Amino acid sequence: MYDYLIVGAGLFGAVFAQQAVEKGKKVLVIERRDHIAGNIYCEQHDGINVHKYGAHIFHTSDENVWKYINRFTSFNNYINSPIARFEDKLYNLPFNMNTFFQLWGTISAPEAKEKIERQRSKYKDLNPKNLEEQALQLVGDDIYHTLIKGYTEKQWGRAATELPAFIIKRIPLRFTFNNNYFHDPYQGIPKDGYNALIDRLLEGAEVRTGIDFLENQSYFRSIAGTIIYTGEIDQFYDYRFGQLEYRSLKFEHQLIENLDNYQGNAVVNYTERDVPYTRVIEHKHFEFGSQSSTIITKEYPAEWQQGLEPYYPINDDRNSTLYLAYKELASHDSQVIFGGRLGEYKYYDMDKVIASALEKSSIIS
Repeated sequence: MYDYLIVGAGLFGAVFAQQAVEKGKKVLVIERRDHIAGNIYCEQHDGINVHKYGAHIFHTSDENVWKYINRFTSFNNYINSPIARFEDKLYNLPFNMNTFFQLWGTISAPEAKEKIERQRSKYKDLNPKNLEEQALQLVGDDIYHTLIKGYTEKQWGRAATELPAFIIKRIPLRFTFNNNYFHDPYQGIPKDGYNALIDRLLEGAEVRTGIDFLENQSYFRSIAGTIIYTGEIDQFYDYRFGQLEYRSLKFEHQLIENLDNYQGNAVVNYTERDVPYTRVIEHKHFEFGSQSSTIITKEYPAEWQQGLEPYYPINDDRNSTLYLAYKELASHDSQVIFGGRLGEYKYYDMDKVIASALEKSSIIS
């Protein structure tokens, strides 16, 4: 009945669907949740687009991806410039000359470099055995203890001394007064929101929400020539080799009435270990909103278990080996193509999701 059945109406599935429809194929998209757009889905409250599954800021250096996505939406000029809060002091991110001035009062690049080098030198002969030792060797005490340690331990749910060193291979240091978090020349938020973008990408495809592919896999296999699967690859194969691991998140949304501005910035990271959430998002600032009320979201890292949303693949040796076993199994299933963050067990920025979907959809003739 269908040339392509796409499981998952997130960004990967929507881009693949658009490419298939554009080439005249009959496409059915099914989605387990009760809404489209996956983790970039937004709920509108009081005229504010609330990023229900955490902040998503589009950015890319890939001109082809930028040209492609601008066929379906246009972007505002939002620049991601997060703030870090530690013991009631504020620091600019990423680590740059503003950050160094806030830490030490340094006003020139050579002065800041000398300060960092002096702190790093204490650890130059260390053979890092864990993340803490690796970070200290890269940036020294002050940056690590103020801006990295607590945030990282919350994110991973364990002490930095228990985390492998390879998690932090490098820490970008900028010796300019530039608070733009991304280097990418193209960035922003869709002017009419992510939901509208996904709606346009799905035009021409049949879309059904609230449907779980795995509950009736044999039926869905029977109605489509090719299946694009964007869910968890290990779950698809009923955990034949074991379960892949993730980190999850929990969100606490709060409407604050009669207050037009809570924190003055879209994203504020809380780097103290004793503060249970990692950041507070104030959604209206993504779109320069002027509403009389505001909505904030506190973001809490969480141990992942069945029933929670799997956000961050844990790409350590054990999980990487396990994923390769599932990938090998999938290579013998000619009807199914796996894609996206869960299907490929890879943390993807949005532009990389689009690029992957475009590349995998090149098989469509």
